[in-house]
Amino acid sequence: VQLQASGGGLVQPGGSLRLSCTASGNIFSITNMNWYRQAPGKQRELVATITKNGKTVYPTSANGRFTISGDVKNTVYLQMNSLKPDDTAVYYCHASLVFGIQWGQGTQVTVSS
Repeated sequence: VQLQASGGGLVQPGGSLRLSCTASGNIFSITNMNWYRQAPGKQRELVATITKNGKTVYPTSANGRFTISGDVKNTVYLQMNSLKPDDTAVYYCHASLVFGIQWGQGTQVTVSS
């Protein structure tokens, strides 16, 4: 499985971005797709999960401003609204597979005026 992430960029506080992650290869081995983020000097953290059945799961620390959607066999999205400077991070898509995991390359999101 290969994952291609896109959609990051520079946005002002209060703005929105939509990240995309497109899967290719043995897509039928994907069980979940996830978005993680890693801010400078911080640990990578889970942002959102979508299962192959379309169920969405958010960690208890979720901010309610991010929404995951899509199809793990095609493209998964992360809609981010009301962005804050603290949301600045590299965002990674990640796939849980029947056997193993796969990380995509990160996409930088910078929230700044």
